Amino acid sequence: MGAIVELASYRHCIERIREQWPAFAQKRTARLVQQERYGAATEKVAENVLEDLFTEVLDWAVSDLSNQVRYADLLLTSNTIKYLLVEVKRPGSLAWSRRSVERALEQARGYADEQKVKCIAVSDGLMLYGADIVHGGMRDRLYVSLDSATPPEALWWLSVHGIYRDVEPLPGAPVELPEETEREPTSPGTPSDATGVLHHKYHIPARCFAYVGDASNPATWKLPYRLGDDSIDLKRLPKAIGSLLSNYRGAKVGGIPQAAIPDVLVRLAKAAAEAGKLPHQAGHTAPIYEQLVEVLAQLGRENEVT
Repeated sequence: MGAIVELASYRHCIERIREQWPAFAQKRTARLVQQERYGAATEKVAENVLEDLFTEVLDWAVSDLSNQVRYADLLLTSNTIKYLLVEVKRPGSLAWSRRSVERALEQARGYADEQKVKCIAVSDGLMLYGADIVHGGMRDRLYVSLDSATPPEALWWLSVHGIYRDVEPLPGAPVELPEETEREPTSPGTPSDATGVLHHKYHIPARCFAYVGDASNPATWKLPYRLGDDSIDLKRLPKAIGSLLSNYRGAKVGGIPQAAIPDVLVRLAKAAAEAGKLPHQAGHTAPIYEQLVEVLAQLGRENEVT
């Protein structure tokens, strides 16, 4: 982390975030007044909030922002390179529902794969979550509350000079999306929550697979391990793990590149932990879960699974 904080571009960006945040917060509140006035605000309000964020708090030029590029709500480009694709939802429709966020991410992922963009974000003007598309899955880039009284310095990772760098933890800055809260999303089950594309055989969306080569092409979705309601599929999860471990270190496993296998194993292990199937969670568990833990230890990634 030391190398990042010593960069002049980092220091200048943090100074700008701290300086501009109070004015942004005041303007954001003014934009959201119509939500209080009418009980709801349109998606355009959230788009305006994000445009203020990127061009006034961060260092993107207005000319770097494009709207509705091949269905993408907001696209950030610098020197013709597409760096960030943002899926925008109406205020209050994402915060603080993990399930709604994940469905919005799935939609953004589909657009990003079509346009070959490697970083995506979702926001409803209240929260902002960003992720990198890596090895058939998504890796946290940042998570911030846009109604925070404290300027969120993690926004650096979406700045002009931070967007192309690998993420490192910033002091006091949460990165991972929090677990689902009990609060229901404002508009659950709306068509905009998902892409609507289902796998022809399993009839579930891309987020239910451990590896997604191209979110717009179900033929590249491998290893189903969740059900359509996002719960763990306890029948398919051990089969997905077994299909990888039985061919571990092979050139390719079921169409999954070898370089992606460690990330996929971690993804499946997190699901096993969610289901309470790992050895430290139960007195007796299936051998496949014990083998999974052993392989993660070999890879030095057992600490990524809680």
